[in-house]
Amino acid sequence: MAETKAIITTLKELLRSKQTTYADIARGLDMSEANVKRMFATGRMALERIESICQLIDIELSDLFQLYQETRQKTVQLSTEQERQLVDDTQLLLVAVCVRNHLTYEEILQHYAISSTDLIQRLAHLDRLKIIDLLPNNRIKLRIAENFSWIPHGPIERFYEQAIQNEFLKGRFGGENNPRLFLSGLLSESSQMVMARRFQLISDEFTQLHRQDCKLPINKLHSVGILLAMRRWEFSVLKPYSAK
Repeated sequence: MAETKAIITTLKELLRSKQTTYADIARGLDMSEANVKRMFATGRMALERIESICQLIDIELSDLFQLYQETRQKTVQLSTEQERQLVDDTQLLLVAVCVRNHLTYEEILQHYAISSTDLIQRLAHLDRLKIIDLLPNNRIKLRIAENFSWIPHGPIERFYEQAIQNEFLKGRFGGENNPRLFLSGLLSESSQMVMARRFQLISDEFTQLHRQDCKLPINKLHSVGILLAMRRWEFSVLKPYSAK
């Protein structure tokens, strides 16, 4: 099952590279777009269905499997020591964020106060960490996998948690493009699971839009932060009034 989901993830990447939408797939398979989205979101897809989608984008099923094998060689997670190296070197972390956002060598130099010498050194460091391949003429090939993630509660997550608490949540929200929504209430276990699945769908859509928008000129893009969180919680002010 895990391998099937990984193959479907590879297929999603291939669809994005060919600029094929879920609506295109729905028309080709005579299905509703909602069913196609659900099929990809759940990762439940028969081999025959995968083959049919491959035919729609003019590739062989064997080509998809070969591409999947190539993606398996990508980095899915760093070690604790490697994450600590990023946290300890602000320039290295900056360049890591830039390359993950698909910025080129020239774009990084143009938009950030970093010298070409320092940038090449940091790119070489990321190459050693297997986050990128540093190619001739300072071309950058990203090596992290689609399902790349930071270590849970590791150095990077702890670093961002501090930044979220000290900077992000203290910022000014409001307006159409800067919403802030906080909800609290009583939910059952099953309802919490529904919300968690919705979070994952939002995460998947963010990733898809991020990949899509990386093709735009950098002056058309904005650095954006999204925080999704849910946990069992009771407002501390109300705790003295809780029944013993």
